[in-house]
Amino acid sequence: MILLDELNAEIPALESMLKEADESLKPEDLKTQLAKLDEKTAEPGFWNDQEEAQKIMKQKKSIENRLHEVEDLSTRLEDMMVMLEMAEEAEKSGDGDEAALMAEEAKASKETLEKDLEDLKLKTLLDDKYDQNNAIISVHAGSGGTEAMDWAAMLLRMYTRWCEKRGFKAKIIDMNDDTEAGIKSATLLVEGDYAYGYLKNEKGVHRLVRISPFDSSGRRHTSFASLDVTPEIDFDTTVEINPEDLRIDTYRSSGAGGQHVNMTDSAVRITHLPTHIVVTCQNERSQIQNREFAMKMLMSKLVELKEQEEKESLNELKGDYSQITWGSQIRSYVFQPYTMVKDHRTGAEVGNVQSVMDGDIDYFINEKLKQRD
Repeated sequence: MILLDELNAEIPALESMLKEADESLKPEDLKTQLAKLDEKTAEPGFWNDQEEAQKIMKQKKSIENRLHEVEDLSTRLEDMMVMLEMAEEAEKSGDGDEAALMAEEAKASKETLEKDLEDLKLKTLLDDKYDQNNAIISVHAGSGGTEAMDWAAMLLRMYTRWCEKRGFKAKIIDMNDDTEAGIKSATLLVEGDYAYGYLKNEKGVHRLVRISPFDSSGRRHTSFASLDVTPEIDFDTTVEINPEDLRIDTYRSSGAGGQHVNMTDSAVRITHLPTHIVVTCQNERSQIQNREFAMKMLMSKLVELKEQEEKESLNELKGDYSQITWGSQIRSYVFQPYTMVKDHRTGAEVGNVQSVMDGDIDYFINEKLKQRD
């Protein structure tokens, strides 16, 4: 049977992919880390510090999941090979229908196994310092007026939908609505394993080309919005924040939250004077909670700034989006006169723009990860 021959011929490539992924994960190192975490969880009074205990349990779960992934893929590959052997036996015994059925099942298993091996291979590339962390993404409307603000809202929806498909939790931290349509800016906390690792390369300017629904003449418009991405960092001893370097303003929140947010100055804006970094938070009902999360965002920005302090320009990290315009985009989304989404860094492109706007952006994320320096 031709199909059986083809599937058997592909087994060595699958075994090679599995071996490569296994070696990249360094399972022995992971097991050593897991043993140390197990020792910590067994210490008396481990749960006295609930916050620290939760962090350790999260690390432990993440390592266990990675080890389980390789073991599961290895088991599935063995099961597929057994199914192929059974199909060959059925064919030799003259039961062609049974052999064909098993071959089709093996083919389906091979296709899903291939995809999951590719996903695991990509995950092994997420080994930078903060790749495992949650991510904080900020969307800012650029040049293009109302059209750009509508585009910023569309991008926010796209990333929110991507989070849903990934099983990540997305939480609005701050929202600055436009009076006519869309948003001027918004900040989203993305919670999930390797959220920052996957999203870090989405940072940059995103360009939209479409016939504007706000133009009665039906002309085609080009609009811009930017995405800033930082890892969520609770505390970093390498960065010190001098209280005298901070200007803290409170103001009345807007948006969801009921009457309470509109009656109290619960929203917080923190400006770090030496770097001009500005962070805001109005998600929580309490000013104290908003301040705590705003400080966390500031810490994240400052840590990233320190990591990249040798770069010539720090405009993106400092929140300077004056260049959110033509020629600086990382990706273009074209609705008219044809439909296409193209990443200008990798050359990856997709014709189904609506699917992309519904959160199907893994192709672009993965292609950029493969382009790792």
